[in-house]
Amino acid sequence: MEMNQVRYFLAVCEHRNFTHAANASNVSQPSLTVAIKKLEEELGGALFLRDRAGCRLTPLGKLLRPRLEKVHGEMREAKADAIRHTNLERVPIGIALGETIGHSRIAEAVERFRARVPQAEIELIVAQPDALLAGLREGEFDVVITAQDVSPELYRIDHIYRESYRVVVAKGHALANNDAVTLEALAATRLLDRPNCEMRDALHGICADHGHRLYAAYRSNRVDWLLALARQGSGAVVLPQTAIPKDPDLVSLPIEHIEVARDVSALRYRQQASRPETNALIRELSSG
Repeated sequence: MEMNQVRYFLAVCEHRNFTHAANASNVSQPSLTVAIKKLEEELGGALFLRDRAGCRLTPLGKLLRPRLEKVHGEMREAKADAIRHTNLERVPIGIALGETIGHSRIAEAVERFRARVPQAEIELIVAQPDALLAGLREGEFDVVITAQDVSPELYRIDHIYRESYRVVVAKGHALANNDAVTLEALAATRLLDRPNCEMRDALHGICADHGHRLYAAYRSNRVDWLLALARQGSGAVVLPQTAIPKDPDLVSLPIEHIEVARDVSALRYRQQASRPETNALIRELSSG
C-alpha cells in the first residue's frame, strides 16, 4: 500500500466522483483510477461502486475508510513534525534524572529555560544509575542529572547545586517541635529508609562513629511512599532539601552538629556534541 493510493482513495470518498477527485489531487483520472485499482487488488475487493450519479463506498470501503483516514492523518503529522524539526521550530531535549533527585529545583529551572527557549520540548526520564549513563552514552539523553560520581574523562560534569539532608516528620510527631534532631534522637526514632539513597551509608556510618545505630521500620525506593507514611506518623524520613514538598502536614528539621549533604551535577557525554540549547539549559540549571 502506497501513501498516494490512500490519498486518492480519500479524495474519491470526499468528492464521490473519480474525475473531481483527480482534479482535486492534481493527477490525471487514468492515474488515479489505476492507483485505486491496485489498492483494491491489494486489499482483496472493490472499494467503490460506480454508477451514473458518481460512486459510493462498498461495505469493504466503509470498513477501511476510518483506518485509512487515520493512516493519512498520521502521515501528515509526521511530515509536519519533520519540517518543524528541520526548521528548528522545535528542539527536543532529553533530560534523565536519578531516582533520588528532587523535583522542585529542576522543575523550576526547566520552566525558566522554556520561557526563554519556547521552541524547546523537554522529555524528563527517571531511571536507575546504570541506565542513566548507558542512555547518555547511546545518545538517548542529552543531559543526566545525578549525584553519583563519574569519570571526568568520559563525562563533562557541571555542578548544579549542593543540598543538605533534613529529617522529615509529621506535624504531630514527637520531633516536630525541635529546632534540630540529634543523632541520639534519630537513632531512637523509627526511620523510613530509602535503600537507593546516595547518602544512606554515610549517615549510617556517622551514627555508628558516635555510638548510635539507626533502625528502619519501613523501606521503599519511592519518596512519595515514604512521605505518605511520614504524614500518617509512621516514622521519620531523611531527604535532600529539593525532595521535600511544601506540605502543611510535614515538618523538616536539620540534623544537629553534623552536615549530611550531596552535590548534584549535570552530565554530558564528551563524545556527543552539545547543542547551544543544551548549553543554555545547563546554565539555567546552575543559576537557581
